[in-house]
Amino acid sequence: QVRLAESGGGLVQAGDSLRLSCVASGRTFSRYAVGWFRQTPGKEREVVAAIRPSGGRTYAPDSLKGRFAISRDNGKNTVVLLMNGLKPEDTAVYYCAAQWTEFSNYYTAVHDYAYWGQGTQVTVSA
Repeated sequence: QVRLAESGGGLVQAGDSLRLSCVASGRTFSRYAVGWFRQTPGKEREVVAAIRPSGGRTYAPDSLKGRFAISRDNGKNTVVLLMNGLKPEDTAVYYCAAQWTEFSNYYTAVHDYAYWGQGTQVTVSA
């Protein structure tokens, strides 16, 4: 089992950057795939980035490639989402999620993940 805690959200202006962190408890974090998702009221939670347990290979939807990047440091049980060129439409609650896997995969669907953080609010003003 793993517990996740996000941090780094806040109020920024369009064009700014933010660095969200997800810190996990547990000794086997290196066996967990991790994803970052976001959700706005009335909309489904959507993936913004994902990374496999060992790091390296990552995923981001085409609409966010070039602006959002995910990385991890398993020695510090931390996954970072770096967001550049923020836009008002990026305003959402951002969640970190983790799923234990014996495979070297990342996952992009909400139902793939068993463990979730509480979320951190990101607000981008025009």
